[in-house]
Amino acid sequence: MPPNTTASSGHKPGKSGRKKGRKARLLVLVLVLAIIGGIAYGAYWSISTVRASLPQTTGSITLDGLSGPVDVKRDSYGIPQIYASSDEDLFMAQGYVQAQDRFYEMDVRRHMTSGRLSEMFGKGQVKNDEFLRTLGWDRVAQKEYDTTLSASTKKYLQAYAKGVNAYLKGKDGKDISLEYAALGFENDYTPQKWTPVDSIAWLKAMAWDLRGNMQDEIDRALMTTRLGPQQIADLYPEYPYSRNQPIVTEGEYNDYTKTFGDADSSTGTSTGGTTGSTSSSSGSAFTSQLSGLSDVLEDLPTAVGVNGQGIGSNSWVVAGKNTITGKPLLANDPHLEASLPSVWYQMGLHCRAVSSKCQYDVSGYTFAGMPGVIIGHNQNIAWGMTNSGVDTTDLYLEKLSGDGYLYDGKTKPFTTRTETIKVAGGASKKIVVRETNNGPLLSDRDDELVKVGKKATVDTAAPDRGDGYGIALRWTAEDPGTTMDAVFAIDKASNWTEFRAAATKFDVPSQNLVYADTKNNIGYTLPGKIPTRGKGDGSLPVPGWDPKYDWTGYIPQAALPYEFNPKRGFIVTANQAVIDKDKYPYTLTTDWGYGTRSQRITDLIQSKIDGGGKISTDDMRQMQLDDSSEIAKLIVPKLLKLDIDDPDVREAQKLLEGWDYTQDADSAAAAYFNSVWRNILKLAFGNKLPKELRVKGQCLFVTPVDTTGPADETNQKVRECGERDADEAQPDGGDRWFEVVRKLMDDPTNDWWKTPKSGNRPGATTMNQLFERAMIDARWELTAKLGKDIDTWSWGRLHRLFLKNQTLGTEGPGIVQYILNRGPWKLSGGEATVNATGWNAAGGYGVVWVPSMRMVVNLDNFDKSKWINLTGASGHAYSAHYTDQTSKWVNGELLPWSFSSKAVDDSTSDTLVLKP
Repeated sequence: MPPNTTASSGHKPGKSGRKKGRKARLLVLVLVLAIIGGIAYGAYWSISTVRASLPQTTGSITLDGLSGPVDVKRDSYGIPQIYASSDEDLFMAQGYVQAQDRFYEMDVRRHMTSGRLSEMFGKGQVKNDEFLRTLGWDRVAQKEYDTTLSASTKKYLQAYAKGVNAYLKGKDGKDISLEYAALGFENDYTPQKWTPVDSIAWLKAMAWDLRGNMQDEIDRALMTTRLGPQQIADLYPEYPYSRNQPIVTEGEYNDYTKTFGDADSSTGTSTGGTTGSTSSSSGSAFTSQLSGLSDVLEDLPTAVGVNGQGIGSNSWVVAGKNTITGKPLLANDPHLEASLPSVWYQMGLHCRAVSSKCQYDVSGYTFAGMPGVIIGHNQNIAWGMTNSGVDTTDLYLEKLSGDGYLYDGKTKPFTTRTETIKVAGGASKKIVVRETNNGPLLSDRDDELVKVGKKATVDTAAPDRGDGYGIALRWTAEDPGTTMDAVFAIDKASNWTEFRAAATKFDVPSQNLVYADTKNNIGYTLPGKIPTRGKGDGSLPVPGWDPKYDWTGYIPQAALPYEFNPKRGFIVTANQAVIDKDKYPYTLTTDWGYGTRSQRITDLIQSKIDGGGKISTDDMRQMQLDDSSEIAKLIVPKLLKLDIDDPDVREAQKLLEGWDYTQDADSAAAAYFNSVWRNILKLAFGNKLPKELRVKGQCLFVTPVDTTGPADETNQKVRECGERDADEAQPDGGDRWFEVVRKLMDDPTNDWWKTPKSGNRPGATTMNQLFERAMIDARWELTAKLGKDIDTWSWGRLHRLFLKNQTLGTEGPGIVQYILNRGPWKLSGGEATVNATGWNAAGGYGVVWVPSMRMVVNLDNFDKSKWINLTGASGHAYSAHYTDQTSKWVNGELLPWSFSSKAVDDSTSDTLVLKP
């Protein structure tokens, strides 16, 4: 029961009318019948069980710990706006309300971040817990709370936790969420109290999924088993600075190298390139270690992304001189893994009167389980974020010896700790975590890797084998930071100076921050803790025994790039290079996104300005929905020139005639082109990559030599099967592969275009021959998937979005999955388009990541701003707000975003008063 409930409880019809309430009741009835009919685990849930966790949204509730009344006003989509008279009351109420809607999600997240998933889900999660305990996110979060965070931040975290625990008081799991009732069939799990550290640890999970180039670092090293240096270089081309503009072109930074020197100084840039990479010094040990590490990473649950791959976002801001309103407009749509409920939670946090006692009037998107607002606006400024992609992780190959590791010619002892993993329905398991001076030994989490390391052959560049080799991770997030301080500081910043000062505390993960204010200023800043290196540039793993490869410090915050009111009148960030490498003395990363989306956004804005037009809020929305395929513009003219003999393939080829390159869900041309693109990548690259990068279960007969060309008929072939999950395999078809193909098209007889013969079909020896083969293969692939009649083809039939509950919705009983999951939806957009509904070309056409939310902020009138979430406010499967925004999101619609007290009152459907 809710604590000290007074007045009315439950729901009552508001301005949304009785029709929605009737639909909700019908949904509950259908779910109850489905559950009873399914007889999951030989039991059933009653109507009271299904309805038990519906949050109270009207009337009043008494909460111990409040100093005054708090109003919680929800609109017809269940989005809450909280009004309080003190900071502590505001954040306590935020904790209570988020727990009402999303506590199960919050509970799963904290078990993930602390490596305790086995306590909820049993022995199937032990391997994940072992890896997560090795990373030690909760331990670092505890250190942050104890040593680095400000007193005010701790006070707010404590208030938030108090609110969550007020919601939990007196409730069993089944009173909180349907998932707990399902888990009750398996174990007697009871939710524990929330702590401030639970909120901080979520930032570590966020940082992990946005960690930068770690997967590229692994992939490049694995490629050395089959490809030579030039071939690998072909697959990682230089960023096209002359064609795709970096973020900062008119901005500034302080060149600290003039003061402190460059090269090996504590704040200098790296000078070593990839010299001394371990790819040649580790033999089979290194390959096996990295392959095993990649397998472990694939199995980890994701927090906000796709295990570090495909993570992108769009944000841009347009100055008032280029807008209809005369004030800035700011847009943001982070591209993250599609999850149910959405990773984002919309809400407003309002002090009735902003003062020293109550400092916040902010609205936007946050994470369930975390106080404050991550992306949004307050009464003076607005901000958006995209992943910067800077390199904050390095892998070190460590030479192990007994109870220690080799460093600078000496054996040093490991730092160790013992972790006990409790398992629901089973015995606990103890593990020992070992750390070197470079960080935790990730390779300890797979017994096979240790065995391989002991037996490995190495060359003369590496130390004697001894007990073998391991892999350690050096990562900025392993050190206590101040990102939680940054969240609160940004939320109350009132101008550019305060915003930049607050941003310097946002150390992990490093993000591109765009800015606008009501005084008609726009800006960009890159915060983050970004390492400098002695030797090496972070592109490949390096030898941990050589101190020359140590990190030498961090780039000073004042030396990081920024822009303020550039003359062009807009700023675009979409994961492209931050600044031209020739104009900046520090190494940020070697693995930027290649700028396809950012340049398309830039071109759309510039064309509007050049045409004499002014940009509106709806123009910003339309830009977010742009689904033009840049790679199609390059390849389709070539495809149309090919003389195709097969009439069925020629029929498909004609779909491309007159196509405008847009990837609408109902487009047959988009379906055919994307299939051709997928088959081009498979033939030219996919079949030539090592098995560790190819899709699991896809087997080929290959010649075991370092060549991309056709196998010599005298060579003996071996059968190799791919080892990577479909959503993580290569070539994924992103804009790196756009750039690879763009460059190779200038060399139509390059070895990459050559393929071996297959059955009675001759191999390709030129680009045109490979393109023709891809067109044939695509025609018959789509015939199998969509039917022979091309009039029935559409991109949306291939490119579908399924929303799945991230726990029981993926591995629970069928009836539970039916209740918790939603979809499919047929989507427009595609890979590396502005409307980035990402798919992995190696694995198929299904949607892997999406614009997880969209917003457009109007700095002239905040009440004319617009927003949308991928799913809805609620995490309850039977709530009317579970996925009530999804259809509008699919259609590209945005909802009104009320901010002023009058606008919020006008849009309010339910009001709940929290009383002290």
